[in-house]
Amino acid sequence: MRLKAIKGHQGIRTEVKDATYMDAARWGKHRGWRYVLGLMIILFAWLVVGSGASVLVAFALGGQADPSALGLVEYYLFVMASFLFFLAGVLIAVCLVHRRHPRTLVTARERIDWHRVGHGFVAWFVPYCLIGGLGQYLFYPDTFSFNSDLLTFALFVPIALVITAIQTTTEELFFRGYIVQGTSLVWTNPVFLAIASAVIFTLPHLLNPEAIAGGWITVFFSYFLVPGLVWTVVSLIDGTTELAIGVHFANNIGGVLLFNITGSALPSPALFTISEYHATYGALSVLVAIPVFLAIAYGVFKQESPQSVSQSHQKGRW
Repeated sequence: MRLKAIKGHQGIRTEVKDATYMDAARWGKHRGWRYVLGLMIILFAWLVVGSGASVLVAFALGGQADPSALGLVEYYLFVMASFLFFLAGVLIAVCLVHRRHPRTLVTARERIDWHRVGHGFVAWFVPYCLIGGLGQYLFYPDTFSFNSDLLTFALFVPIALVITAIQTTTEELFFRGYIVQGTSLVWTNPVFLAIASAVIFTLPHLLNPEAIAGGWITVFFSYFLVPGLVWTVVSLIDGTTELAIGVHFANNIGGVLLFNITGSALPSPALFTISEYHATYGALSVLVAIPVFLAIAYGVFKQESPQSVSQSHQKGRW
């Protein structure tokens, strides 16, 4: 979805046709060294400060650094603590290093189209529930168990909705936003950008229990292909990361609240627990879910006509 943007500076307004969030990579201060510095800030905030925060959460909730003794809700909070600092790192990099609005990681418009985010959520949540949930139950009914502790589940729902939204949005701002924008300074070829983003997205997920259990099938289909490649291609076509933000939230909240796999990277008191991970079924379900998602996102939900927007930015590469 290409947009017409009006970019202004000190009262001067000039029309820039077909502006996308990719164009925002060259707004504000955009020298290559700034992206390197921003990347270092983000990774430090996420991996160093965030890891320290997770340890503090483990101490606060369990009295020790080892999270294995934590309950499901406490363990969820332990894992997610780092994403608050991950988000802080992204905001610091964009606002202070690049001197532009963090919204530019999402769209070239003055406002984020939350309807489009919602479209992405619905477009992925429907096949996720039907194929990943109901379909898996039909093939492997003995692996499903219902969570009878509905009180814990009810108390967990608002926590999961807020924190999972922070986690998935942060990942989208970084992998589909900041990484793709920074990589575009090297080469703007969309194939290159999509593959580079998919590879970088896959790397930190290689140590996930699902990736270890499923091997290359899971790594390729569940991480590299979706969400890595497909969601990046969709973002490049749309010119915004709005759809991807909604899709990512639908995918993760489904795993946290509806169908949680025992031994997954993020155990939770979901409504249903799946006792065994089926890598082959996971790969096949992804292949079926992709065309369903695209049909809903671009067929059921029609894109609105592009509208002009106004974007204030600071000129100058340094």
